[in-house]
Amino acid sequence: MFRLLTKLKHSRGFATAALPTPETRPPILYTGIFIDNEWHKSQSGKTFPSVNPTTGEIIAEVQEGDAADIHQAVQAARKAFNINSEWRTMDASHRGVLLNKLADLLERDSVYLASLETFDNGKPYSTAYGFDVASSIGTLRYCAGWADKNHGKVIPIDGKYIAYTRHEPVGVCGQIIPWNFPLLMMAWKLGPALATGNTIILKPAEQTPLTALYFAQLTKEAGFPSGVVNVVPGFGNAGATLSSHMQVDKVAFTGSTEVGKLVQQAAASSNLKRTTLELGGKSPNIIFKDVDIDYAVEMAHFGLFFNMGQCCCAGSRTFVEDKIYDEFVEKSAARAKSRTVGDPFDQKVEQGPQIDEEQLNKIMSMIESGKEQGAKLVQGGHRVGDKGYFVAPTVFADVKDEMTIAKEEIFGPVQQILKFSDMDEVMSRANHSIYGLAAAVFTKDIDKVNHAIQTLRAGTVWVNTYNTVTTQAPFGGYKMSGQGRELGAYGLEPYTEVKSVIMKVTEKYS
Repeated sequence: MFRLLTKLKHSRGFATAALPTPETRPPILYTGIFIDNEWHKSQSGKTFPSVNPTTGEIIAEVQEGDAADIHQAVQAARKAFNINSEWRTMDASHRGVLLNKLADLLERDSVYLASLETFDNGKPYSTAYGFDVASSIGTLRYCAGWADKNHGKVIPIDGKYIAYTRHEPVGVCGQIIPWNFPLLMMAWKLGPALATGNTIILKPAEQTPLTALYFAQLTKEAGFPSGVVNVVPGFGNAGATLSSHMQVDKVAFTGSTEVGKLVQQAAASSNLKRTTLELGGKSPNIIFKDVDIDYAVEMAHFGLFFNMGQCCCAGSRTFVEDKIYDEFVEKSAARAKSRTVGDPFDQKVEQGPQIDEEQLNKIMSMIESGKEQGAKLVQGGHRVGDKGYFVAPTVFADVKDEMTIAKEEIFGPVQQILKFSDMDEVMSRANHSIYGLAAAVFTKDIDKVNHAIQTLRAGTVWVNTYNTVTTQAPFGGYKMSGQGRELGAYGLEPYTEVKSVIMKVTEKYS
């Protein structure tokens, strides 16, 4: 799924790939609320603007769902989950057929979807096409293959009994996705939930609803029955209603740790619904002195600046061994200076705008904090232009662990480079964080690799690579980076209940 990403991340961004021509002004086809395979207006009559972050201009007015619309969607999902419904009685293998058909439709419309993602989100078209859309297709195909393989076990128990387990769908699932990878996060959520037979109410981020709404229409075209997939755009009150709704059996959330806590509290205070949370990070990227320094600089650059730094697993604490520290800083600053920033539809551009003005202001505030607390600004540190939400690729050196920029998630194109002297020191410092989503180590020493793998408290540990995420391997975090896993076989488990069946064997007498 991520072969194109793997190929391109060793070059300077995604601009080297030959891609189909984008639609720089893609038509906006769907702005409503999708319930029961039909489009609706909000019951309140309210709408909200979706804004192009490249220009700050309004793209479209979208229907604003709230509690009443969520309740309507839940009722549709519950009806579709009824034991005698078309969805519940469908062969598991046919669920896989529908998921593959959905993937076919994404493939058919890949240029439009990538263009719409760039228009609404601001990420480079080359990234949207070569990574987000391609990876979404791969995720759906992977999950399609699992649809008729999610089976239980026959268990030899004591006594004259037959015992086996069934894997059954959890039920009605609320899914709340973020704005940094809108299409891909929808695929990550829908794929395993649909493969295992659940029904869904999905709330996209208010900043980026447009690809999710188009995706919703494709589920109908693919043949999913009414009520199986419902999409309600809106703000926090819609998400809060979904999280606390008594007829929702599970909620999955990707976003900030702060909001993740609220989602879990709402889920627990209502019906103790199951939760999976993929939250924030402040991931350590550890560079030892024996590396190929040019490769390590480029990978550290990619690990931080990919997607404008708006990545939960970004390598935002770059620890570099003291023997190569000065050279690493110098080359990292030069690489950041050469990073191309501008129109995301230009295939030579590596970095588009941040998502909105609020995020832009937060990033600029964090940069000021770094300067005030004594970090050395070696590159960037300023806004680019006066139109749209662009931030210059920024590099700080001489960063200390206690500084705000070394502790808090910036979610922007700001690299922090810290110095270390020995293995025990850097392992301790790397783990000294409330987060534990990802970590990486760059070295040719296998003993250091093995020690780091066992020591680092993170859901993913990359060795001599960064941001290598595949559908087959689970993704998720330790500590306050979340609960549960997405992707791989592990990613199906949160969407199933395990039922034990124990049957007495009756003896036959003549």
